[in-house]
Order: sequence, then structure tokens, then C-alpha cells
Amino acid sequence: MPRAFRFLIPQKLKYRLFAAFVFLILLPFCALNLYNYQRIELLVQQKISQQSHYQLEQMYRTLEEQISVAFKTLIFLQQDSTVKTVLSHPEQRNPLENKRMIESIFNNLNNSFFLYNPSVYFTLLDLNESVYTSYSPRAVLDYRSLRDNPGFARDSMNGGSYRWVPNDENYVLRDISTSPYLLSVYAYLEDAQKTPYGLARISIDYSSWFQSAQKQSALQQAYFLVTSAGDTISRSAQDSRLSHSVLSRISDRPEQKYFIDKPSNSLINYIYVESLDWYIVNRIPLSVLFIEIEDLKRQYFLTFFLLMGVFLVMTFLISATITRPLSHLQNKMKAVVQKNLKIRLPEHKFSGEILDLTRTFNTMLDDTNELIRRLKAEERQKEAVHFQMLLAQTNPHFLLNTLNTIKWISIRHRNEEITNITLSLGKLLEASLNTDKDLIHLQDEMELVQAYVHIQQVRYRDKFEVTYDYEDTVRYALVPKLSLQPLVENAIIHGLSPRPGSGRIQIRVYQETPDQLTVEIADNGVGMEKAQAAKGARRRPGIGLGNIRERLRLLFKEKGAMEICSSDQGATVRLSFPLLLSPPYAHEPWNQAQGHS
Repeated sequence: MPRAFRFLIPQKLKYRLFAAFVFLILLPFCALNLYNYQRIELLVQQKISQQSHYQLEQMYRTLEEQISVAFKTLIFLQQDSTVKTVLSHPEQRNPLENKRMIESIFNNLNNSFFLYNPSVYFTLLDLNESVYTSYSPRAVLDYRSLRDNPGFARDSMNGGSYRWVPNDENYVLRDISTSPYLLSVYAYLEDAQKTPYGLARISIDYSSWFQSAQKQSALQQAYFLVTSAGDTISRSAQDSRLSHSVLSRISDRPEQKYFIDKPSNSLINYIYVESLDWYIVNRIPLSVLFIEIEDLKRQYFLTFFLLMGVFLVMTFLISATITRPLSHLQNKMKAVVQKNLKIRLPEHKFSGEILDLTRTFNTMLDDTNELIRRLKAEERQKEAVHFQMLLAQTNPHFLLNTLNTIKWISIRHRNEEITNITLSLGKLLEASLNTDKDLIHLQDEMELVQAYVHIQQVRYRDKFEVTYDYEDTVRYALVPKLSLQPLVENAIIHGLSPRPGSGRIQIRVYQETPDQLTVEIADNGVGMEKAQAAKGARRRPGIGLGNIRERLRLLFKEKGAMEICSSDQGATVRLSFPLLLSPPYAHEPWNQAQGHS
């Protein structure tokens, strides 16, 4: 660092804390306030817009609920057997009875679905010039004019049995509803063979819904219901209007949600109703927002200057409280280093966080001294264990050398059986003496199993056979060393030896998942229960299985598992652990095959 800058940096901690507060907190905070002062109007506008948009979403959901209930009502009418009977066979009853039954169904629907919104009207037509309505028109309805309504045009339903008409002209309910348009669903009522037996028209007075869905607001908001063509079909106030430019901008950018309309000095929020191709629009005058903005500005800066003064005072108090104990603590720590951790800091002189820091430092010194003592004791123990391991390896090496001597004697006497047995046993001993590796290739583990099986087949005079089933792609998978030999040994001794006749052991290795390898050793022996009964108090799993289960836990943690299944037809031991492929570099064909798999 240049010397010119060193003079600008205070050396005392108290002044450093004050400078850090000014340059890292106070100045950035002032800059942030200036930035917020310029953007506060926009932030308030966004907040009000979000609140208004939430109200629009509430209105949108209520409209969707009305549409959903109307569609459910249509399905109910189509599935109702009474409606089907009346419309299909009106001659079975007199007209008054038919009318009474249909009106009863309409009343049940109003009570069930439209309890809080009665502005829903049902109209049913059969194919025999009969009309049934949920309302009471002042004039007699003409069946032919209802039947010829364009909403019932079959070609406009796109192959279906119903269609929605968002701007359905209110020519039937003018004496009941003042809305010029209705939201209606026209449908054909069909049986299971798709044969029509009647027509249905369910209309929703959305103007009445629109007025009831609006909530009172202190922001003098105005609501509009606008079509995609720019026609205003409903408004919260009769004298409210939306300009042509506002309607054009809404239809051009349906995903924008809100914008500022400068000619009217208003905030425009809107939401698109996709199912009807409508827009629900909300307009808020900006003059209302500015009143709240000024109040927020005054509160904001008053709080800022008050907090700044409090921070300045607290900075000097904290720096004076911390620096003196820290200086004393620093001198004691230097003494600790000079006296090789043989000193403790006095705890009675401090309080608060400094006391906690002192106690923590003393505890750290005690733990460090204890750790040094343990490391020295463990080092002496490791040396003793290493000596015992070197001593314990003497006998196995002597046994291996003795086997080699027996092997050469059998070779000179041309005794192939003894030669093969000593070779197999020597391979097993060499594997047990090699403690450098915990995981070996599957094919090497299989060779050890074959060596052990060869010895046992000589002993039991080929009383059993062993089959090996695994793909060539997993022969270089890493498996725990000498993990299969104890399982095969248990299968031979406890499963097959008590069994009369010949036996069979199957060793199967496969990928259960792309990253999981499974090894199964299955035999057709007497099973674990009979083996346990034959051996008395000794259980079949024995030490070997417990050893394997513990090795799987140490090597693979929770990803390694061993499962044992037993029955009268034999036992199966299943090992499962992660698939780890480690092909030798020299095996180029196998590597290329792996690359194309």
C-alpha cells in the first residue's frame, strides 16, 4: 500500500470503527436515501398497483367460479334422469306435471350452486316444442325463435356438444335483467349414443355479478369490463369512460398488467380473462397516490436523521467499551504464545462478550493441551499395534512358504490333485495377506471363490456345482475383498452338506440400477432354520456374515446393505452397494465398449 494512503488510515481501533461506520454505513446509507427519494413515487405506484391487481385477480376468480358452476350445472342437467325422461318423452305426463318437475330441479340447483348469486337463468327445450325456464317471463316464449338462436348452431360447436357465448344478446330476459348482454352456455343434451334429446341454455347476468364483486375503496377506483374489441360492456360508475388510447394499449399488451396513462393522469391496472376474451380494468387517479407519497417521505427522512444521530453516539460508546478490554486481551495472548500455552487469561476482569471470548480462549487452550496429550498417546499406541501386526504376519508367511514347498513336492511326484489344492489355498492366503486393498475387481474376487470352491469340491467329492452369472461389463466393478468366499462357505457347510444328494449354488451379479450393483448367492440347501437346529445353539449367519455386514457399513455407509432370505428350498444372500467401475488401462477393447454403452 502506498505511504500516502497509510496516513489516511487511522491506527487506533476506536477511530477505525468510527471511520468504518462513516464510510461503510453512513455514506452508502445517505446515497441510498437519495436514490430512494427519486424512486419513491414509482415504488408507491407499484405497491398500489399490486394491491389493485390482487383485487382484479379476486374478481377474476369469482368469475371463473361462476363459469365453472354453470358448466357443472350443465353436466348435472345432462346426467339427471328426470330431465332426460321429461325432455325425451313429454307425452308420458301432462304439461303441468312436466313443468312442475323441471322447476323443482331448477330450484334445487339454485339452492345448491347459486345460493349467493341468484342472477343465473336456465332454459331447457325439448324436441317437441316445449320450453322450461327458471324465471317467469312476462311474455309467452316462442319455441321456434329460441330454437333458431345462433348459439344452438351445431357447426359453431367445433364438433362438441356445447359452446360459450360471451356477448349473448339479452333479448329474452329484458324484463328481468337490465344487462344488454349475458354470458351464456348453449348445449345439446345427448344420451349415451350421442343422440340429442333436448337443448339447454344457462345464462349468467355478469353485470349484476360485476357490481356485487367490486369492493369499496378509499382510492376512488373505477372498474370496467371490456371486450377484446374495445367495447365496454359494464362499468362501476355510469359517467366513467376509458379513452381509445387506453383500450388500444390494453389489447396490444395483455401481459403488461399495469401502466400510467398520462392524459388522464391515472394508474391503469387490468387482467385478461382468457376463457371469455375479456379484460377486467381498474383505474386509480394519481392525485390520490401523491398524498400518501408525501406522508411517506416525511416519515422516512425523519426516521433516517434520528437513526443517524443514535448510530453516531452508539459508535463512540461501543468503541470505547470494546477497545480497552481488547488491548488487555491482546497483551495476554502474546504472553500465552511466549509461554507455550501454559497460561490462562483472568476471567474476573471482564464481562459480557469479552468475558465469553476469554472463557472460549481458555477452553481452547485446555482442549489444545488435551489434544496434544492424546496425539502423543495415540502415536505410542500405533507403534505398538504396528509391531504386533508385523509379528502376526510371521505365521501366515511361514504357512504360505510351507504350501509352496508342498506344491513343488507334489509337482515332482506329479500329484495334480495336491498341486491344485495347494495352488488354490495359496491364492486365498496371498489375498488375505494383502492388506493394502479393501476393494478388488469382481473377476479377481470370482477367481478367489473358484479357488475356494475347488478345494471344497475335492473335500465333498463334487457333491455340488457352482454357476457364475454376470455380464462382461461389470467384471471390473470394485467389490469388497473376500466378501463372496464366506457366503459360499456358509452355503456349502450349512446348506448343502446336510442335504442328501447333489446341490447347486448360483452366484449372480447384476446392475439393479445404473449406479447400484447387486450380488446374489443362492443355494438349494436345507435352509437356515434346519441348519440352526442341526448345529444346536450356533446360528447359521455366524461370524462371517456379521463381518461382511460391518465391512459394507464401513466402506459404503448407508448405501451398502445385506439381505438374507431363507426357506425349506434353500437360502439367498443378497449384497447391494454402489457400482464402482475401475477398468485397467491396458484393456483397450473393454474401455471402448464402455464408451459406446
